[in-house]
Amino acid sequence: MSTNKRKLLNRYHVVFLVQSTMFGTGVLSLPQRLSSLGYSQALFPLLFGVIASLSIWPMIWINSKYKNENLFRINEILLGKWIGKSINLFIVLQFTLFLAAIISSYMNLIQTTALPEQTLTIPVLFFLLLLTYIVNGGIKSVARFCIMAFFITIPMLYFLRWAIEKGEMSHLFPLFNYNGHEFFEALRKGYLSILGYEVIMFYFPYIVNQKKAYKHALVGIWISIFLCFITTLVSVIYYSEWQLENIEFTVLHLFKAGEFSFIERIDIIGITLWIFLILSTSAGYLWSAKKGLDSLRSKKKKYHVYLITIVIFAVVVMPIPQESQKKLFEVSHYVGYLLLVWPIFLSVVHILRKKQVQQ
Repeated sequence: MSTNKRKLLNRYHVVFLVQSTMFGTGVLSLPQRLSSLGYSQALFPLLFGVIASLSIWPMIWINSKYKNENLFRINEILLGKWIGKSINLFIVLQFTLFLAAIISSYMNLIQTTALPEQTLTIPVLFFLLLLTYIVNGGIKSVARFCIMAFFITIPMLYFLRWAIEKGEMSHLFPLFNYNGHEFFEALRKGYLSILGYEVIMFYFPYIVNQKKAYKHALVGIWISIFLCFITTLVSVIYYSEWQLENIEFTVLHLFKAGEFSFIERIDIIGITLWIFLILSTSAGYLWSAKKGLDSLRSKKKKYHVYLITIVIFAVVVMPIPQESQKKLFEVSHYVGYLLLVWPIFLSVVHILRKKQVQQ
């Protein structure tokens, strides 16, 4: 396949791929994850935006040095075949567990709020079938779905108006009322909610205008950060400090403040529409995991996506004790932090190798 034929993603695709992979189930519980800051958490998502803007630059930089290669291939080029493939296997496993955590979290939300008497098996199966269908269309199909998901779900912001009306603006002050321990606790837990932009390292070779990829990625990041900021701000206005700490899906419960004479539970609408956000986030990770499995076997096979999907299904529906499953998912989340700093290490290796060649 020629290089030109592989360039599939325009600037809008890049913006919404970055934005959508960041905005999944993590945002639903972001105010709770930031609860160590109390009411002072309102501005914290803006700090996340600054960190994300800085950390995505090494990702774009190392990809720009190998314009037609994704991170899996770059690992093999810079670290050698066997070390590179070992790292790639680790990434595929991490993405698989990360996907299982996202899907399990959303399905448990559905079970506890909308379908309390239903088992998860059938909903998970149908979700994975739809997810596989999206991913099988390729990265452009994923990007188009991300754009559609954004415009379908953005009207949900309207449902926040009642929470603002019923809330207390005095909760917003004083600002910065926390100590160092509380700050780092919120940073450690809260930043997990915006992970996803690192997936750009896997679809970078398909971007048409790679020179402006950083600019377009920043637009996507700050759209998500703005939405996180709005939802966190409204949560602080509406909830007490005890509620911020103890209500798990804080953002979703904001919809319950809404009042329509012809709708009994607005939160059910929110849960239903949120599936588009979960699908768009999951599609980016599943497509990347599939590309990783392709690189491990040095073959491009469509059934690779089915293998990963089967593993995800098994992890989500297996009768594993909930506490053990939760710990497994937490490990996969925190391992995700390593992927943020990994491009910095690869950049150093690239520079050192370049110097050796010049000498």
